Amino acid sequence: MHDINALKELLQEPKDVMITTHHKPDADALGSSLGLAGYLKKKGHRVTVITPSDYPNFLNWMEGNDDVMVYSEKNDALVQRIIKESQVIFCLDFNSLSRINEMGEYIRQAEGTKVLVDHHLQPEDFADLDFANTNAAATAEIVYDLIKAMGDGDLIDTGIGECLYAGIMTDTGSFRHPSTSKNVHLIIADLLHIGVKTSDIHRLIYDSSSELRLRFLGYALKDKLVVLREYNTAYIAITAEELKAYDSKTGDTEGLVNYALSIEGIVFAALIIDRTQAVKMSFRSVGDFSANEFAREHFNGGGHKNAAGGMSLDTLENTVAKFESLLPLYKDQLQQAIVK
Repeated sequence: MHDINALKELLQEPKDVMITTHHKPDADALGSSLGLAGYLKKKGHRVTVITPSDYPNFLNWMEGNDDVMVYSEKNDALVQRIIKESQVIFCLDFNSLSRINEMGEYIRQAEGTKVLVDHHLQPEDFADLDFANTNAAATAEIVYDLIKAMGDGDLIDTGIGECLYAGIMTDTGSFRHPSTSKNVHLIIADLLHIGVKTSDIHRLIYDSSSELRLRFLGYALKDKLVVLREYNTAYIAITAEELKAYDSKTGDTEGLVNYALSIEGIVFAALIIDRTQAVKMSFRSVGDFSANEFAREHFNGGGHKNAAGGMSLDTLENTVAKFESLLPLYKDQLQQAIVK
């Protein structure tokens, strides 16, 4: 929070503010964005939230969702104009401009003050004010702390609180990940105090699956799960045709990699999906094995120590072959990383 005084001065008078987050926003990305937007609107700022892509329908309940602008080729000129005219640009839950696709270069060239609020490792140096905290469990946690540090904790109402709770709940794996700190629990206690119905939010996010998504999940676990006991690793590879067969929508594969990681004795898991334009990869690990370093070293990715993403421009078959070929290099680490 070393830049908090500069942020206070920046936001002292109402300004044109833009908020954006990463491609295919999850609950932390959208929740932190809408939570911050709700707060800034209460302070009199003119706020526009723009996402670089669509996001899952199970996040549509968040307060402010109806005003979100989703970038597309059709509104490219409008988005460019908004970015150019914004006096303050908040970049939430990502730390590299490549994570927001075409919008990245627009923001890089923008004259507005850029404010980074994020919790991922190894950030790109593009922001004027930096509120990156890799110890935070979620970007929504940082947003909550920022509002409090600004002296405006009393402005966090139920709607803002619900958005922030969704981000913290999901990024902590419903409070089971090691990142779940004392500060997280204190924040949740405050959100409960202002009336956030935590069980309702859990239901809206996790109990809103379509029948086809459940059938896809069953298929993926029954027919696509590969377990490599020698390396304490499991992975699931999904083709573009399989996604089409189950009419897969944005968010339908979210959390799938965690099922592979939940197998007893598995310390490293991957979800490898052919998204046509590229093969997208999600990595999860437990213990001391760094999913982040693996993703960054081999698949143009990164993230957190135990949760990261990557991509490949090769075919799905070749990407899977490369993934398997790398595991012998990490055999000792994977065997030593078993959590007892």
